[in-house]
Amino acid sequence: MARIPFDVVGFDLDGTLLDTSGDLAAAVNYALATLDRPPFPVEAIHPFVGKGAKVMLERALAASGACDDGLITATLPILLDYYEQNLAVHSIPYPGAIAAIDQLEQVGVKVAICTNKSERFTIPLMHQIGLSERFASIVCGDTLQVSKPDPAPIHEMVARAGGGRAIFLGDTINDIAGARNAAIPSIAVSFGFLDGPVELLQADAVIDHFDELVPLLENWQS
Repeated sequence: MARIPFDVVGFDLDGTLLDTSGDLAAAVNYALATLDRPPFPVEAIHPFVGKGAKVMLERALAASGACDDGLITATLPILLDYYEQNLAVHSIPYPGAIAAIDQLEQVGVKVAICTNKSERFTIPLMHQIGLSERFASIVCGDTLQVSKPDPAPIHEMVARAGGGRAIFLGDTINDIAGARNAAIPSIAVSFGFLDGPVELLQADAVIDHFDELVPLLENWQS
């Protein structure tokens, strides 16, 4: 294996490392059911995800009928409580993700996570799917006082992982802009929770499958 010119490879969580769409959809649909609104298929939830639970709920409420502050205030705790109790029913790593992590670890590259998901959900989820010990650092949306696209969480992720040259993978503008703001290169994943063409994210590179990650990093031109 050729040398990889990075010390840390960072990942967003939802829609990048893990396909959490099944459990997020279940939580959204549970909350909608309390309002006697029909459920969405899992695929329809994808465009709602990526900017936090409140925005996800706002988008679902708007798509299913009326949406106002009162509905959001009343329904958000229902969604969050349900999700907290059902974090890892359907959530799994994307195909090839674990193999890519294995390859990176074999050559001494550390892997880390920077997510806007809160610690309340992220840490238990990572434990439940058995991946928490694989990552040198996990920085969540409420670990600091700010979240992506602010660069501080990505800087913190790199520092907690031991420092060095880093690159970041994500599926939303918050991820790619966060990496750009942190002055590190970015890779967009085309299989994530995109709300438009992946090219619009303007990442430094794009992968369609995790099988492409290590070869891309080995041949990274900088």
